[in-house]
Amino acid sequence: MRVRTSVVARVATASVAALAVAGLAACGSGSSSSDDAGPPVSGGTLRYGLSDAPTCSDPAQSGTNQTIYVTRQIVDSLTDQVPGSGELKPWLAQSWDVSPDAKVFTFHLKPNVTFSDGTKLTADSVKKNFDAIVNTLGGAKAPLAATYLSGYTGTTVVDPLTARIAFSAPNAQFLQSTSTPQLGLQSDATTAQSAEARCQGTNVGSGPFVYSGWQQGRSAALRKRTGYAWGSAAFKHQGEAYLDAIDFTVVPESGVRTGSLGSGQLDVISDALPNDKQQITAAGGSVLTAVNPGVPFGLQPNVSRSALADEQVRRALLPAINRQELVDTVLDKDFHPATGVLAANTPGFHAETSALAFDAGKAKQILDAAGWAAGPDGIRAKNGQRLSFSVLYSPVFAGNQAILELLQQQLKNVGVEMKLDVVPAAEATVRQNSGDYDAIYYNVTRADGDILRTQFGLNARNLNRRGPIPALDTALAEQQTTTDITARNADLATAQTQIVDHGLFIPTIELSQAIGAAGNAHQVAFDASARLQFHDTWLSGR
Repeated sequence: MRVRTSVVARVATASVAALAVAGLAACGSGSSSSDDAGPPVSGGTLRYGLSDAPTCSDPAQSGTNQTIYVTRQIVDSLTDQVPGSGELKPWLAQSWDVSPDAKVFTFHLKPNVTFSDGTKLTADSVKKNFDAIVNTLGGAKAPLAATYLSGYTGTTVVDPLTARIAFSAPNAQFLQSTSTPQLGLQSDATTAQSAEARCQGTNVGSGPFVYSGWQQGRSAALRKRTGYAWGSAAFKHQGEAYLDAIDFTVVPESGVRTGSLGSGQLDVISDALPNDKQQITAAGGSVLTAVNPGVPFGLQPNVSRSALADEQVRRALLPAINRQELVDTVLDKDFHPATGVLAANTPGFHAETSALAFDAGKAKQILDAAGWAAGPDGIRAKNGQRLSFSVLYSPVFAGNQAILELLQQQLKNVGVEMKLDVVPAAEATVRQNSGDYDAIYYNVTRADGDILRTQFGLNARNLNRRGPIPALDTALAEQQTTTDITARNADLATAQTQIVDHGLFIPTIELSQAIGAAGNAHQVAFDASARLQFHDTWLSGR
């Protein structure tokens, strides 16, 4: 079954590509384009203020938004996903075939694509990239990329421009995953390196920008790739990027980022919080927002330890949280309370309205019935065990601490003590991999409901450290086996209900990207996963 640009929505009996489309129409997007800005001009260096340090220069190992803003620019993917519609478009692959059982995916590559070291991109490049993710990086270093390739049995080089990727079982999510930066393609020089070496800023991709500098924890510098001529069909223009270069600097303090934008020291900044907006707009700038699809921010408990081992405690946390208050107090109208274990713009989203409705009385009743009685200080206890747990998190979003501090108060009102354990992102990853946490607070972005399998699957990341739950395990497995959207969404709905029923995730808010852009920065735009793509960005007045 051949998929070309004009027929992307017609794959098999019910398009595999359409799986990425369903539910994405509501995805927020923004761009700093201006009707009176005139035609785009080339040149200039965009100065970007990150709110947190990138964790690794390797797109395959990228997890945080601040990291992906950098790494996305150096790699192209086999496909691209259109913001808003979610339609899959050609990028490095000019067409593709998908077997009826969704086990085999054949990509027909564009000719004459080269990596920035001058080597050609071929079907063997695809094979080496995917082999390295599975065999060299693995799930510990590349958790998202590894789960996208779950069941990977290998890539066959049919000819220099045809790569056939096979899986041991149906893998309906894989086509959409080929649009992600985690599966972006890099040269042989990079894929031959160790996981650690791939984090040092020497990565060689085929993207519109290349690394010109990397200081771990401090900054990253990119320059334009001369001769770039194979951009995504979703880009607004073809050919080289307009910008000559991009300088990323880590500026953790929100007020400093905003002040630097207003004074002209920065052109674009991350995490423009509500109290920054007036200052940004007063200086002639704008704030661009987009809701991240995927798993919203929330608590994922480790069910093997602490009071969270009690399912009734986990179930009581769901109605104990006033999600609207979190948004109204800490954030603003550009953010939304979570209404399920997926963001509402994610394909396959199923609302869990009743279970997540704020009802402190209901939370107390559940805890009373489970034998957790209030102690002298108001915190409950049972059989000598205090109803207390710690939550591991890193400041990857500037609003995290304020949200969690308010959440502490809300949970204390029903007799639950939540302690905050803030660590750098790299340490959080290590502890997640080892299971050293009572609960973790995080979100993860992906425009496909299969992200549930990635995070909650028994044989995937399984951040809950749980044992078998037949109804959940079956639903997560079955959604992989069909290209029929209705059937797949039914399986995803079952999975979401099971996750809530067992208290495996306690959602709080949907993450929105809020990007501050100065008046001279144009076409600062989001991709389908609410990440920034700078190929079309340009500067005026430089």
